[in-house]
Amino acid sequence: MEVKPVGSGQVMNTTLVIGVVLVIVILVVLSLLLSFIPVGLWISAMAAGVDVSIFSLVGMRLRRVPPLKIMAPMIKAHKAGLDVNTTQLEAHYLAGGNVDRVVNALVAAERAAIPLPFERAAAIDLAGRDVLQAVQMSVNPKVIETPTVSAVAKNGIELRVKARVTVRANIDRLVGGAGEETIIARVGEGIVTAIGSSVDHKAVLENPDTISRTVLAKGLDAGSAFEILSIDIADVDVGKNIGAQLQTDQAEADKQIAQAKAEERRAMAVAKEQEMKASVQEMRAKVVEAEAEVPRAMAEALREGKLGVMDYYHMQNIQADTQMRENIAKPGTADNAGNKPIK
Repeated sequence: MEVKPVGSGQVMNTTLVIGVVLVIVILVVLSLLLSFIPVGLWISAMAAGVDVSIFSLVGMRLRRVPPLKIMAPMIKAHKAGLDVNTTQLEAHYLAGGNVDRVVNALVAAERAAIPLPFERAAAIDLAGRDVLQAVQMSVNPKVIETPTVSAVAKNGIELRVKARVTVRANIDRLVGGAGEETIIARVGEGIVTAIGSSVDHKAVLENPDTISRTVLAKGLDAGSAFEILSIDIADVDVGKNIGAQLQTDQAEADKQIAQAKAEERRAMAVAKEQEMKASVQEMRAKVVEAEAEVPRAMAEALREGKLGVMDYYHMQNIQADTQMRENIAKPGTADNAGNKPIK
């Protein structure tokens, strides 16, 4: 059997295919490595002067921490001259904090010469408060406008007050301190106390700053995350005469009570009258019953001989004379003979 020699063209084709396959494999491996190893981010960090190794970035990948969320704030902190390392930032991210917001707050505090260590800023952020807003509020105080507060002076006149409270964040008390709602409630309570202790509402209208002084003297920012700088009275309106209205309502209530008691006494009097009428009728019935016994007694006396016939007639004449006298004594009544009554 004759063996044909392999041509040089076929060998070159085979070599070319193998080379292409190797290049593709190398590109795939490199793309996978570059997607896992943030070489570009490492180069950016080195260019910014941040000393971080490529293995640290790989370790972030293995710990499921996005390297960009750590290195971008780290570069920012390094440029601002802050003493922060990647371990602190990574730990704060794993705890559920916002690393970029904390670094921004640290930069703002550094520029404003406000002492704010990283640990406190991280604690404030993990507590659910906006640490960057707190730093900004420390530099630029915030004005809180209270809702309309209604209070009554001692003379019974209602005053409606609206105040503006200028507060500054107290970074040392942000963790565990009361919020804006507490400040508004305390200021409202102080306004009610200040107006309620005033003898006349006109004094409050003449000097509304007395409310501010009274409220500020109470130290309402104790235990809160803010420091009250000033309390300004924005508006004071005169409301209703609550004292007169209360007196009117009390008088109306007293009147209704008196009417109810009078009605009760009237009902008792009516009931007593009905009882007396019933008692009179009962007594009359007893009188009629007693009078009915008189003829029986007389008949019994006649039968037993205790009463004579002449005595009976004499008694009848006395009764007739008595009846005649009674008829004559009544005005406008004629006698039995039909004569006109004597005037």
